[in-house]
Amino acid sequence: MFYTYILESESKENLYIGYTNNLKKRIEEHNLGKNKSTKPYIPWKLIYYEACLNVEDARRREKYLKTSQGRRLLKRRLKEYFFKN
Repeated sequence: MFYTYILESESKENLYIGYTNNLKKRIEEHNLGKNKSTKPYIPWKLIYYEACLNVEDARRREKYLKTSQGRRLLKRRLKEYFFKN
């Protein structure tokens, strides 16, 4: 399985969108500061993920979610989460 995931920084108002084949390990790497782009925003929490059978599908979904249209979809998809926190 391949996962497209969204992390939210607990210290600042940042989201990170990525994909991986090992979700648990990847989140640990983000929280240990092993990713240069996410290190300044530690700690991270997983707020959403989708599973795909194919790596190309997961990569395409990640790319889409990073667009302005994809971000609008996320805000609609996670409406209760974003507006009740």
